[in-house]
Amino acid sequence: MSVRILYNPASGRGRGARRIAGIRQAFARCGFTDVRATTRAGDEARLVREAITDGIGTIVVCGGDGTWSNCAVPLAEAGSPARMALLAAGTGNDFAKNLGLDPRDPAHLAERLADGAVRERRVDMGAVAAAGTPERLFLNVLGFGYDVAVTQASQRHRAIKGPAVYVLTALQGIVTYRGFPVAIDGGPMQEHLLTVFSNGAYFGGAFHIAPPAAIDDGLLDAILVRDLPPLARVPLLARAALGRHLTDARVTHRRTAAIRLTFAAPPWFEADGELVEAADATVTVGIRPGALRVVDA
Repeated sequence: MSVRILYNPASGRGRGARRIAGIRQAFARCGFTDVRATTRAGDEARLVREAITDGIGTIVVCGGDGTWSNCAVPLAEAGSPARMALLAAGTGNDFAKNLGLDPRDPAHLAERLADGAVRERRVDMGAVAAAGTPERLFLNVLGFGYDVAVTQASQRHRAIKGPAVYVLTALQGIVTYRGFPVAIDGGPMQEHLLTVFSNGAYFGGAFHIAPPAAIDDGLLDAILVRDLPPLARVPLLARAALGRHLTDARVTHRRTAAIRLTFAAPPWFEADGELVEAADATVTVGIRPGALRVVDA
């Protein structure tokens, strides 16, 4: 089966560019020499479309959660039979954790692809839509509220490496952030700190946000955190890092195939690390079961 490697030099704050020489060498030893790089933000979609047109069977994506998502979305939207394999060069690499993979060894992956010994599985993708805008798929996580504020702040901390950037920015703003009103499935407006819709168990590089979640169960795990006094937020955040927050009375956990949110105004949301402003105050979130083929080992 044909193999093409796509990589984002900017992923992981330059880790993608630093890793590619070793990846090239490992794959070349197995006869795989087709390597393409992104040249600008959002370039993954073009590279994926080219790979589909060229009949590539396995697209190896070297990057982090943002790069993996930017490749997975056009692949799923196209309904392509091509499968995606992961090599980690990002900050949190949460999607790989959700798959139970350790995608740091290019030689192992190249050898498995060469001898045809890899397994694959179909995984779900989430979807978010609002009136006036097309449906948007996401691979790992969708968040409203405090998640958006943390994503905005983390993008300003260029000197901090790895998952620590998300933890640091989460702690910096947790006391001063103001909650937001949202109604869930037509219920009453209530003040919330955070609403996260997770396809898998991990997000933010360090948070075990949805411990029961599975990436291929046909459901999203909704974590709805009502607003609480500023000084009470820090202990809850610490519990979320350990996956022990779901028993808190202010946290609602729902496993669902669809949910409707109504905000006081069109909200900003974070989808796999990308910030987007909805065009309408009512937003629907759902699941697309088995939308993507991925290499599992």
